[in-house]
Amino acid sequence: YSDSSLALSAATAGLFSFAFATAPRVHIPTMAKTAMAYKEKMKELSMLSLICSCFYPEPRNINIYTYDDMEVKQINKRASGQAFELILKPPSPISEAPRTLASPKKKDLSLEEIQKKLEAAEERRKSQEAQVLKQLAEKREHEREVLQKALEENNNFSKMAEEKLILKMEQIKENREANLAAIIERLQEKVRAPDC
Repeated sequence: YSDSSLALSAATAGLFSFAFATAPRVHIPTMAKTAMAYKEKMKELSMLSLICSCFYPEPRNINIYTYDDMEVKQINKRASGQAFELILKPPSPISEAPRTLASPKKKDLSLEEIQKKLEAAEERRKSQEAQVLKQLAEKREHEREVLQKALEENNNFSKMAEEKLILKMEQIKENREANLAAIIERLQEKVRAPDC
């Protein structure tokens, strides 16, 4: 046997022991299939590494991987697995220093500048008051217009209702007079009829 076949058999033995330790009810034919699949994968990986070595002729150190804030070193390679060492980099000195925002330095104001600022504030206050008073006056004017329009509509409605009522009363009076005249005429006809 060659060294690779011994390593492969040791790896498959490790797989068998792992499989039995984790799942004791696995059948042996299933484990044999797993071992065969593992052997095939190992052959594919060796072919892949051979092909990759053609594209990358210079040897590379694949035992150390470096990231932004950590480094991973491969310690030893065994048939049962691999061991790695994880080295964390110390925090950068920039992140250690607390970030403080410097407040802007206040300039000493003279009496004239303070007076100007007070006058500007007074002008702003007066303009705001004038604007509020203007808005109130506009609102009151609008309310007055709405009230006047409502009164006019009410007066118009009252006049129209009064005119309709007068017209209806006149019609009732005319109808009553006509009915009374008809009744009187019938009575007079009845009085004349027995005389004949």
